[in-house]
Amino acid sequence: MIDTNDFLDTLTEYGFDFFTGVPDSLLKNLCACISASDRVKNITAATEGNAVGIACGYYLSSGKPAVVYMQNSGIGNTVNPILSLADEDVYSIPFLMIVGWRGEPGTADEPQHKKQGKLTVSLFETMGIHTVILEENFHKCIEECSAYMKKYNRPVALIVRKNSFSDVPFTKPENKYLLLREEALEIITEHLTENDIIVSTTGKTSRELFEIRERKNQNHSCDFLTVGSMGHTSSIAFGISLGTDKTVYCADGDGSFLMHMGASAVNSANMGDNFRYIVLNNGAHESVGGQATAGFDADIPAILSGCGFRKVFTVKNAEELHESIEEMKKTPGSAMVVYIVQGSRSDLGRPTLSPQENKRLFMENISK
Repeated sequence: MIDTNDFLDTLTEYGFDFFTGVPDSLLKNLCACISASDRVKNITAATEGNAVGIACGYYLSSGKPAVVYMQNSGIGNTVNPILSLADEDVYSIPFLMIVGWRGEPGTADEPQHKKQGKLTVSLFETMGIHTVILEENFHKCIEECSAYMKKYNRPVALIVRKNSFSDVPFTKPENKYLLLREEALEIITEHLTENDIIVSTTGKTSRELFEIRERKNQNHSCDFLTVGSMGHTSSIAFGISLGTDKTVYCADGDGSFLMHMGASAVNSANMGDNFRYIVLNNGAHESVGGQATAGFDADIPAILSGCGFRKVFTVKNAEELHESIEEMKKTPGSAMVVYIVQGSRSDLGRPTLSPQENKRLFMENISK
């Protein structure tokens, strides 16, 4: 196992002093180390493509390559800025990508990571990105990456396997709210009918919704659990609402909302009376370590209102949620922002239904 502090020290010795990206569970100890360091600057980006743009801008002003960290599921978000901006046929801008290798062949992982894991190295090779797999002798890996960038002025990808970094304590960002996400989901489901549809975002939101249904002995046919494609939950929910008369509630997270915020403008401009949008905002990427998002810095209710939602409810406790969800049920095209605290049960499980089974049950139900 690699000593995380030593790894960061070595990066700074090679001149890497600016970091940006989207946190990943395989990189949570590195992200914790970066966040605690007073020797580097760190920006949590909205998307991986956003991070690439920031890194390119930093290089243009400083002449120094930045570090862009991400999970391999975010590679797709980087393709456009890599190939049409950073590529050697365009501006030839170097930066170091540190990429968590979810779904690595031969390892056990969730279904949504399997294909991405198989294709991670070949995707970078197809884009002409030099790829290095991180090893115990990480000094050699960093030296190779740095030398390549200096010689060719191109991006480099450093691929990180599971359990590569030693543990680093992480202090979660301050949060003054008391309502837990699972409590909020309990209240929401309590007020909805058996005919209502819920589309839940990636990570712990879908896991908690699944377990709430299990606890209540309810079936899962009215829920679509978005286990992958982070940032696209609202678009999926909106698309579902176009093909049914049932009321569709999207239970999104602040990180997902911020990733593709423009979707809210499109959704609200074209939605019917059966679409409702809920953002569960804890100001953090909780599922991958708890790193802060811009969820508490941005005025999300004002953004949603500006996008065209007909009414936006702001909720900060359980009593307000009970009242607001009842009002939301009566208000077509409405949205709600629920401010919650980080935290989940230590025994929180994962859905026991496969994505294919979830899809089958959901489509059978929605066609009734």
